[in-house]
Formats: sequence, C-alpha cells, structure tokens
Amino acid sequence: MASPQHEALAREHYHQNIQRAQIADILGLVSGRNTDLVSFEEVARKLKARQQVEMGTRMVPVAQIVGSVGRYRDFTRSFLPRASANPERWIRLDAAMNALESVPPIELFKVGDVYFVRDGNHRVSVARANGITHIEARVTEVKSPIPLTVDDFTRDQWIIKAERAEFMQQTHLDELRPDNQIDVTEPGRYEIMLEHIQVHRYLQDQQLALLPNHKPL
Repeated sequence: MASPQHEALAREHYHQNIQRAQIADILGLVSGRNTDLVSFEEVARKLKARQQVEMGTRMVPVAQIVGSVGRYRDFTRSFLPRASANPERWIRLDAAMNALESVPPIELFKVGDVYFVRDGNHRVSVARANGITHIEARVTEVKSPIPLTVDDFTRDQWIIKAERAEFMQQTHLDELRPDNQIDVTEPGRYEIMLEHIQVHRYLQDQQLALLPNHKPL
C-alpha cells in the first residue's frame, strides 16, 4: 500500500514532469513540430481502417504507444502530462506503482506495429515517467491496409503513407507504372498532384470538345 512518503514523492515527480511537458511544448512551438499525441480517430479515418479483432491481454512495449482515443491533447507526444491531465490521478498511480501495487491493464488499439490508448492514458504516462518498458494491456487490433511503424510517427510520415495510398488508388499509377518513383517528403503534396491531374483532364476534355466530329464519352 502506498505510504504518505510515496505520495509526497509522487507529487514531486508529477510537478517535474509537468515542467518537462511545458518545455517540450515551447520547443515544439519554436521548431514547428506538433507535440500532441497522435489522434487515433484521424489515423483510422485516413487509413480507412475499420475491421477490429480482439487479441486478448498481453505485455506491450510502452515505446510503441504513440497516440490516444479522444484524450490526445492531455499529454505530449512522449506522454508527459499537461495541465489538462488529472493531477491527483497521476499522483495516485505514481505512488501505487512505486509501492509495487498492481494496477488494472490498460486498453489499446493496435494499428500495424503501433498502439493507441483506448483507456489508461495516465497509466501509460506514469509508466514512461518511471522508465517502465512494458505494460499489461487488453489489445484490439484494427486492420490497416498500410503497414505502420513507430518511425512513421516521428515526423508524421504516416500521413504521407496514407496520402500516397489514396493517390495510387485514384490514379492506378502503381498498376500502370509499377516502377514509378513518385515520392514526396511533405504531407499534402499528393493532394496537390491530384488537383493538377484533374485540371489537366478538364483542359484536355475542353480541347477535345473543339475538335470536329468529337463525341463526348
């Protein structure tokens, strides 16, 4: 059972991590990097991932948990607690973990090789703050047509992967030109190319309409 000493240390630990979160957010503003957790809803929408498969309870690497369902703004990308997180819950969990008390498994969605917190954001935050490498979780896999890794979320490369898949689906370029080397380095570029293609098709149709004996398809 957590003692008053455990709680006092946990409170101090919480304030240290709040300060680290504030520094991380300031550095994010300076560098232009998003420091929020990744939104599961956004990932599932962009990847068109819907099919779910229950995988039961297992030990999951904490480093592979990259986002959250709904509460992705309460913690930084590295799960440092922000002011919107519940301080008393964080402190209570930190004291319990350091008193070697058991805590309930968290609930996760698994997409590719990464995980999103369905329930248990504070437990993940406290686990990372204490250097815990694995955490018990009930996992539900969400099938994705695009393989995702932790590296894809370092600089939001997952967005480019999703946009590339949509581009290929609309243009069929991977079927027409399997050896194509069209790769971009910034999100939104594939959408720009699609717009250019649509404009080109429109202009081409206008030119064809001016030809004699032309019959529209």
